Amino acid sequence: MDFTQAVCDRRSALGWSVAELARRAGMSEGGIESIEESGVDPTLELIERLAAALGSGARIDPRSTPEFGFEERAT
Repeated sequence: MDFTQAVCDRRSALGWSVAELARRAGMSEGGIESIEESGVDPTLELIERLAAALGSGARIDPRSTPEFGFEERAT
Protein backbone atom coordinates (compact mmCIF):
# COMPACT_ATOMS: atom_id res chain seq x y z
CA MET A 1 0.00 0.00 0.00
CA ASP A 2 1.30 3.45 -0.86
CA PHE A 3 -0.22 5.18 2.17
CA THR A 4 2.95 7.01 3.18
CA GLN A 5 3.43 8.55 -0.25
CA ALA A 6 -0.26 9.40 -0.57
CA VAL A 7 -0.24 11.39 2.68
CA CYS A 8 2.87 13.30 1.67
CA ASP A 9 1.65 13.93 -1.88
CA ARG A 10 -1.77 15.22 -0.83
CA ARG A 11 -0.34 17.43 1.92
CA SER A 12 2.18 18.87 -0.53
CA ALA A 13 -0.49 19.42 -3.20
CA LEU A 14 -2.44 21.49 -0.69
CA GLY A 15 0.69 23.49 0.14
CA TRP A 16 0.51 22.49 3.80
CA SER A 17 3.35 21.96 6.22
CA VAL A 18 3.52 18.93 8.48
CA ALA A 19 2.42 21.24 11.29
CA GLU A 20 -0.69 22.32 9.37
CA LEU A 21 -1.78 18.76 8.66
CA ALA A 22 -1.10 17.78 12.26
CA ARG A 23 -3.26 20.67 13.50
CA ARG A 24 -6.12 19.83 11.15
CA ALA A 25 -5.97 16.11 11.97
CA GLY A 26 -5.67 16.65 15.73
CA MET A 27 -2.33 14.86 15.77
CA SER A 28 1.22 15.74 16.75
CA GLU A 29 3.77 16.83 14.17
CA GLY A 30 5.81 13.80 15.19
CA GLY A 31 2.84 11.57 14.42
CA ILE A 32 2.54 12.96 10.89
CA GLU A 33 6.30 12.76 10.37
CA SER A 34 6.24 9.15 11.52
CA ILE A 35 3.52 8.35 8.99
CA GLU A 36 5.37 10.10 6.16
CA GLU A 37 8.81 8.70 7.00
CA SER A 38 8.29 5.17 8.23
CA GLY A 39 5.42 3.73 6.25
CA VAL A 40 3.08 3.17 9.18
CA ASP A 41 0.51 0.46 8.53
CA PRO A 42 -2.68 2.52 8.62
CA THR A 43 -5.81 1.62 10.49
CA LEU A 44 -9.21 2.49 9.08
CA GLU A 45 -9.54 5.11 11.82
CA LEU A 46 -6.26 6.76 10.77
CA ILE A 47 -7.23 6.73 7.08
CA GLU A 48 -10.60 8.33 7.90
CA ARG A 49 -9.01 10.94 10.18
CA LEU A 50 -6.45 11.98 7.58
CA ALA A 51 -8.94 11.92 4.71
CA ALA A 52 -11.23 14.28 6.66
CA ALA A 53 -8.31 16.57 7.55
CA LEU A 54 -7.12 16.60 3.93
CA GLY A 55 -10.64 17.25 2.60
CA SER A 56 -10.31 14.11 0.53
CA GLY A 57 -11.77 10.74 -0.08
CA ALA A 58 -9.59 7.66 0.29
CA ARG A 59 -9.29 5.21 -2.59
CA ILE A 60 -8.05 1.67 -2.07
CA ASP A 61 -7.85 -0.49 -5.17
CA PRO A 62 -5.42 -3.42 -5.17
CA ARG A 63 -5.81 -3.67 -8.96
CA SER A 64 -4.27 -0.25 -9.59
CA THR A 65 -0.88 1.31 -9.02
CA PRO A 66 -0.59 2.95 -6.63
CA GLU A 67 -3.20 0.94 -4.80
CA PHE A 68 -3.94 3.69 -2.25
CA GLY A 69 -4.56 7.37 -2.73
CA PHE A 70 -6.38 10.43 -1.48
CA GLU A 71 -8.65 12.02 -4.04
CA GLU A 72 -10.17 15.46 -4.00
CA ARG A 73 -13.84 15.30 -3.18
CA ALA A 74 -16.24 16.39 -5.89
CA THR A 75 -18.01 19.63 -4.99
